[in-house]
Amino acid sequence: MEGFLEGFQKVVDAINGVVWGPVTLFLIVGTGVFLTIRLGFLQIRDLPYALKLTFSRSKKKDDKAKGDISHFQSLMTAMAATLGIGNMTGVASAILLGGVGALFWMWLAAFFGMATKYGEAILAVKYRTVNHKGEISGGPMYYIEKGLGWKWLAILFALFGFLASFGIGNMTQSNTVAGSLQATFNINPWITGFVLMVLTALVLLGGIKGIGRVSAIFVPFMALFYMAGGLVIILLNITQVPEAFLTIFHAAINPEAVGGGAIGLAIRYGIARGVFSNEAGLGSAPIAAAAAKTDYPGRQALVSMTGTFLDTMIVCTITGLVIVMSGLHLGLGPESQAVLTGAAFESFLPGIGNYVVVFGIIFFAYSTIIGWSYYGEKCFGYIFGDQNTIYYKVIFCIMVMVGAGTSVGLVWDIADIFNGLMAIPNLIALCLLSGVIVAETNKFREVRAKEKLEEKRSKMAS
Repeated sequence: MEGFLEGFQKVVDAINGVVWGPVTLFLIVGTGVFLTIRLGFLQIRDLPYALKLTFSRSKKKDDKAKGDISHFQSLMTAMAATLGIGNMTGVASAILLGGVGALFWMWLAAFFGMATKYGEAILAVKYRTVNHKGEISGGPMYYIEKGLGWKWLAILFALFGFLASFGIGNMTQSNTVAGSLQATFNINPWITGFVLMVLTALVLLGGIKGIGRVSAIFVPFMALFYMAGGLVIILLNITQVPEAFLTIFHAAINPEAVGGGAIGLAIRYGIARGVFSNEAGLGSAPIAAAAAKTDYPGRQALVSMTGTFLDTMIVCTITGLVIVMSGLHLGLGPESQAVLTGAAFESFLPGIGNYVVVFGIIFFAYSTIIGWSYYGEKCFGYIFGDQNTIYYKVIFCIMVMVGAGTSVGLVWDIADIFNGLMAIPNLIALCLLSGVIVAETNKFREVRAKEKLEEKRSKMAS
């Protein structure tokens, strides 16, 4: 049996290497570059307005628009799934495998990924539908079917998404939480798993509205908690920050000069870990975007775009700066990725830093479970019918506990494959439907121009 598992692991590793190889990563970044050019570098010119939309109170016209949850709740549901252990161990992994220059390529991938995330959301809202429960359903499976007319490809995406939810969005997350609590507080993993299962079930029973309400409270809290710890370190050592950025930029161009590997490794692992972190191009986040109350697809798309900015440009950057300033990454191998971030925080905040990371892992992993439960439910419902999603919810909750109490190394690798396979149908749809994305964008820009004119007249009248 042991020999079979070793052989199967080798097969899985080989498939993983192909799925997440240079071709796929090139397609993901290439799609972002393509959409960035077609949309006129929208992520630069419209980011201030997008952030304003995200954090301002919902407008009355959006409250009356079709949808289940607000702009902010939709973004927080997507952020619940994307903000995860990838923001900590993923960044550490990128640095250990590709050198500190990998951070630069992570930022670059995120910049173009913002256009990708925008395109995903605009299509998700445009082609969304209402199921028999009166709930909104949307995402790549719907815009592939309705936009391209390729039902078979839509089913493939939904199948990959449904299967990936049990690994990357479930068992691996609960296992990470259980491992952290056992190592830090000696809590039995099965106890952790049971508590996580109950907490997950309570949220899932509320459907997308319950997930949206919980995410709107939970996600900002957990993000601010982790960011606060990192920002305290950065501010207390502010004089080291310019040097850290110079090291990152220098390493991106010449990684061997600062103790890194070849530049190809920096590019590969920077892009790969960046995609794992913000999920731009994978097709997961638009499933949540489709549920938002919005009058125009372009409005929600701008809100969704900010998710990539907040995830990678802010949270991952904080993690990366703390690691680079600590210097602990020098001389370490990839086997240290699980402990590097905690050690870096602890080196600056003795007795506190490691706890910041441990509790960050708990919050981030649990939020990922909540967010991915919705993604998996919608993918399952697309294939087997929305009336049968109760079976998915029950199995999903049980697997949370199973993941916490068992070894899931192979599960993680298999989930990586399905996660990567999700991207292929989604990227095909984004490229072929790019004309729709541009048309909807131009339509919304005309609306924005009228809104600005009305705002100007209103100010002059007052």
